[in-house]
Amino acid sequence: QVQLVESGGGLVQPGGSLRLSCAASGGTFSRFTMGWFRQAPGKEREFVASISSGGGSRSYADSVKGRFTISRDNAKNTVYLKLNSLKSEDTAVYYCAAAGVGRTYDYWGQGTQVTVSS
Repeated sequence: QVQLVESGGGLVQPGGSLRLSCAASGGTFSRFTMGWFRQAPGKEREFVASISSGGGSRSYADSVKGRFTISRDNAKNTVYLKLNSLKSEDTAVYYCAAAGVGRTYDYWGQGTQVTVSS
């Protein structure tokens, strides 16, 4: 029932920045923990960041801590991921996901491509 649509990906130079957005429809967005994951070609999907339903708690993978920032606007049913100081190893498809009462990520977006290259 919940649909997630990512946007904001693109080509950026090393050291540059992007802001990804994930728009949700269906369900009660304010009740969901939201997360961002990424997957590079030939590699497994990995956790990037998450934010609690009210936005009070955030967590990040060590590889992005200090560079990426997750936020949400429950009034707009949208979660964001700000990517700063981008590196080539950040190149991946970035996915938005939602976790409900069961704390499992049951809903996923289609992904948006982020490419970091000179």
